[in-house]
Amino acid sequence: MATNDTTFAGSIPALYDRHLGPVLFEPYAADKLRRLPPIAQGAILETASGTGIVTQRLATALSDAVRIVATDLNQPMLDHAASKPGMARVTFRQADALALPFGDDEFDAVTCQFGVMFFPDRTAGYREARRVLKPGGRFVFSVWDSLATNPLAAVVTDAMAARYPQDPPRFLARTPHAYHDVTAIRAELAAAGFTTVAVETVALIARAASHRDPAIGFCQGSPLRSEIEARDPGGLQAATDAAADALAARFGTGAINAPMQAHVVSASA
Repeated sequence: MATNDTTFAGSIPALYDRHLGPVLFEPYAADKLRRLPPIAQGAILETASGTGIVTQRLATALSDAVRIVATDLNQPMLDHAASKPGMARVTFRQADALALPFGDDEFDAVTCQFGVMFFPDRTAGYREARRVLKPGGRFVFSVWDSLATNPLAAVVTDAMAARYPQDPPRFLARTPHAYHDVTAIRAELAAAGFTTVAVETVALIARAASHRDPAIGFCQGSPLRSEIEARDPGGLQAATDAAADALAARFGTGAINAPMQAHVVSASA
């Protein structure tokens, strides 16, 4: 994995949250909340929490008797999340999901939305989630399905390949949409010690106000940005415009309603 694939800094967190959050991540956050085990008291850990899209829903929905801890590898993402309304009850902590700074059997549930694809060693990350879970606790996470089932990301990937044919930026294909083999996911969870695994493929609708929102989100609010800037210093806006044009050609210039698909996994030991 390219080192920059895990770097979300500078203006990326705000652009990610504004332009991709409502389109891609809010719908699955709502779905995720329904899948978590009922917790009236105790503690829940969110890893790779990003800009706090799931975290904010947890803070609103869960009883004050539940301790909420949110971690991410990138401090700028946590800083953005902590600035949102209603987050005062959440403990934010910069941490590597492969080496969590928590004790054994500390949490009633662990959740992660679209983060495990970034783990350099997913079995190690799963093993850490299992270690910090209390007996009977559940690990609930989601991963994107293939580019073929997520046309917004596919169109942007193709647009970047057309713009930079000699060295196409492949972040979206290489990382977010590369880990969708359910058999492999089950095998790595088993290797980490999880004995009960349920996987559901969930198709939802990505809704954007216009074709420019996902173009800005992907090109300027994700690590795809560093790939574009490495190939074309000063060309970020032109690349964003190319992505927007490609999205408009596929979906039109008005509001977008595009299919998207992910695997939602629930595992326990």
